[in-house]
Amino acid sequence: MVYDRSIGFGLEHIGLTTLRYPRAVALAVLAFTALCFTQVPRAWVDGDLLRIYAHSGHYYDAYEHLSDTFGTFENDLYVLVSSPTLTRPETLEQVRELAFDLELNEFAVGTMSPFTLRKPEGAGTSVPAVPEGMTEIAQVARALTDLQQNDPMMRNLITPDLTGVVLILFPNQDMVREHGNKALIASVRDTIAYYAGSDINVELTGPPIWTTEMVNAAVSDQIKFTLWGFGLGSLIALFALRSVPGALMVAATPFLAVMWTMGMVILFFGSFSFLTIIVTTLVLVISFAESMFFIFNWLAYWRDGMEPNKAVDATVKLVGPATALTMLTTLVSFASLALTPGQGIREFSIAGAIGSFLLFVCLMTFMPLMLKAAIRIGFKRPRRVSPVLTAPLPLSWFLASRFGRPIAIAAVIVTLLLFIPYALIQPHFSFEDFVARDSSALATAAEIDSGVGGVAPIYIRVPLKQHDPNVGAEDFETIKAAHQILERHLGQNKVISAASVSNYTDAGFSREDVLESVGPFMRRRFVTDDGSQALITGFMPTIVDSDALKQLVEDVDNELAAAGVENAEIGGFRVLTTFATDQIVRGLQLDLTLSVLVNLALIGFAFQSFRVALASAIPNLFPVLGTEAWLYFSGAGLQLTTVIALTIAFGIAVDDTVHFLSHYLHARREEGRSHIEAVKHTLERIGGAIVATTIILCSGVTIVVFSDLPQVALFGTLFVSTLGFALIGDLFILPALLAAGGKFFQPLGRIRVRMADHDPTPDDPSGDAATEVIRPNPSTT
Repeated sequence: MVYDRSIGFGLEHIGLTTLRYPRAVALAVLAFTALCFTQVPRAWVDGDLLRIYAHSGHYYDAYEHLSDTFGTFENDLYVLVSSPTLTRPETLEQVRELAFDLELNEFAVGTMSPFTLRKPEGAGTSVPAVPEGMTEIAQVARALTDLQQNDPMMRNLITPDLTGVVLILFPNQDMVREHGNKALIASVRDTIAYYAGSDINVELTGPPIWTTEMVNAAVSDQIKFTLWGFGLGSLIALFALRSVPGALMVAATPFLAVMWTMGMVILFFGSFSFLTIIVTTLVLVISFAESMFFIFNWLAYWRDGMEPNKAVDATVKLVGPATALTMLTTLVSFASLALTPGQGIREFSIAGAIGSFLLFVCLMTFMPLMLKAAIRIGFKRPRRVSPVLTAPLPLSWFLASRFGRPIAIAAVIVTLLLFIPYALIQPHFSFEDFVARDSSALATAAEIDSGVGGVAPIYIRVPLKQHDPNVGAEDFETIKAAHQILERHLGQNKVISAASVSNYTDAGFSREDVLESVGPFMRRRFVTDDGSQALITGFMPTIVDSDALKQLVEDVDNELAAAGVENAEIGGFRVLTTFATDQIVRGLQLDLTLSVLVNLALIGFAFQSFRVALASAIPNLFPVLGTEAWLYFSGAGLQLTTVIALTIAFGIAVDDTVHFLSHYLHARREEGRSHIEAVKHTLERIGGAIVATTIILCSGVTIVVFSDLPQVALFGTLFVSTLGFALIGDLFILPALLAAGGKFFQPLGRIRVRMADHDPTPDDPSGDAATEVIRPNPSTT
C-alpha cells in the first residue's frame, strides 16, 4: 500500500533502490567514497577574512578599489621593539640593523621605520630621519624626541618615553599567496631572532599574525570537534543501546557522511573557510541523530517479532520519507542563506546544502547495506534502550493528557510575545570576536595602541582636480581639510597624508622634495602616480565598538560634505567588516524568517494538511524566538554566526517534529489508532529516540563552545540552547497541542489511498489492478 503522495517527495526511493539493487549501490558507494577520500588530503583552512565579505556590496567594492589603487596597511606586519636602553647609541644601532635586515627580507617589498625614512635636507637631497654616528645617550634622546614630537611620520613609530619603536614590514602579496602567511611569519621570526636578547624585546603583530592564529585555532578546533564528536556520539549510542556493535553501527554512517562532505567541499571550493569548516561538525551531529532514529526503528520492528532483514526494509519505508523531509527542511535553511550577498555566506550555504543531501544519501544507502551485512555476520539484537532516555516520557504524557489545553494556550501566548524582541534586536559586530582567545599578537597590538597610536587603519580617498603628482596648491588644501577632519576625531598625530609634511614645506622645502624623500613605495600611499587621487590614513585602536565606528564614519562623512570635499570615500577593513556585517546580518535575519515560513509550508504541503503545519509551528518557533529574546535582553545583539546558528538550528529542530508527526499519522492511518492513543503511542515509540538524538546533537556541538575563536564558540552556545528548547517543544508542547486540539486534529486520521501492485488480491494475484478504499484521511482540513 502506498499513499498518493509521499511526505518525502519520492526521495526515499534512494533507499528502496538500495534494497532492490544492493550490489550495484554498494559499488556506487565504494566508488564515491574513494573519490572523496582522494580529496581529503588536500584539505586546508583559508584564513582570509575578506573571503567571507567578498562581493557583499558597496563597502566591499569600495575597499577593493581602495586597495587596488593605493595598497593598504591591512596586510602589514608590525614589529614592536622595546628596550629600556633604547637611547644608548649601541642599542639604537642594533635596532637600526634589525630595520635594515627586515627591509632585505625575501618577503618584504618595503618597510617603514624611523631608520628607513629620510627627511629633506635641501637642494633635492635627503638625510636619514634618525641621524647616524651618534655617540652619546643625550644626543640620541634629543634626536628621537625631536622626531617623536615634530616629524609627522615618526609620531606613530616612536613611543613618548623613548623605550620603543615600531617597524612596519610591507609583505610581497604575490609571495604570501604562493607560500602562505605561515612562511612569511617564520621568515620574519628568523630575521628578528638574532636581535632579541635581555635588553631588546621584539614582538610581532598585525593581520597576518591574527589570521595565522585564527587558522591554527580553526584547525585545532576541527580536530577536537571531530574526535570528541565521534567519541561522545559513540558513547551516547552505547549508553542508549547498551551494545558495542550497535554503537559502532550508529557511528559508522556519520563518519562516512563527514568524509563525503569534506571531499565535496574541497572539490567545489578548494579549501575550507572559517564558516564552511563548521559544516563538517553539523553533518557529524545530524548524521548521528538520524542514525539513531534509523537504528531505534529497526530494533523496534525486530523486537515486535519481525525478521531482522525485513525490519531493515520496513525501516527504510517508514523512516525514509520522514528523513527525506527533514533533509529538505535542513537544506532549505542552508539554501536560504544564499539570498544574502557575500562569498563566505554563499559558500557556507552551498556547503551546508551539499552536506545535508549527502548525509541523507549516506543514510539511505550505506546504512541499510551495513545493517544487512551485520545481520549476515551474526549481529545480536541488544536489550531494550536505556530507561534514562524514556524517563521524561511519562511526565510528558501526564502533562499532555491532563493539562494539554493550558500548556497549549501558554505556549501560543509566549511564542507570540517573543516576536517583540525578534523585531527589536539589532546587529552587532566586534573584530575581537574573530580573533583567537589569549592572542599574544592582539596583546602586542593593544600595547602599540596605548604607546604610539593604533594598528587599525581607516582611510579617506579624495579625488583631486589638478592631477599633479606633486599635489597642487588647491588639491593640497582639499587634502589638508580632510586630514584635519579625521584628526579631530582620532586625535592629534593619529593621521598621515600628504598634508602631514607641512612642517617641512613651511621650512622652505617643496612638496616634490618632501614626497621624493619618503621613497616611491610610501609616496604611492599618499597620492597616485598620476595625481588623480590622494589617501588620508588614520590609525584607530585595534578594538573599536561597532556602534562607535559607525558613528565616526557618519560624522566624518557629514563634515567632509560640509567642508566641500566632494566625492570623498571612507573605507578600510574595519569599516568594511562593520558595515557589511550589519548588512549581512539584516539579510540573514530575513533569510531566517523566510526559512521558517518555507519550512512550515513545506511540512504542510508534504503532509497535505495545514493542520500539521500549524501543529509544527509553535514547538519550532518557540526555541528560535526564545534564543533571540535572550540575545536581545543580554545586549549581545545579532552577530554573523548568531543568525547562522539560529537558522540552521531551526532546520535541524524541525527534524524531531517531522519524525513525531510522521509516526503519529502512521499510527492513525496504518494502525487504526484513535487520536489520543496515537499521540501516546508515538511518545512511547520514538520519544526515547528524540531524547537520544537531542543529547547527541547538543553533546557534539557543545564541544564547539570551547573553541578558541569566540565567534565559533558563540555559534555552539546558541545552537545548543536552541536545540535544548526544541526538545522541550517536541516532548512537551507538541503532544500538548495535539492532545488539546483533539477535534481540530481528528480529521487527520482519514485518507484516500491507492492499493498498488504489491497488494495482490484473489481476483488479481499479480496486484496490477489498483483499487481505491477509504482510510483515515490526513488531507481533510
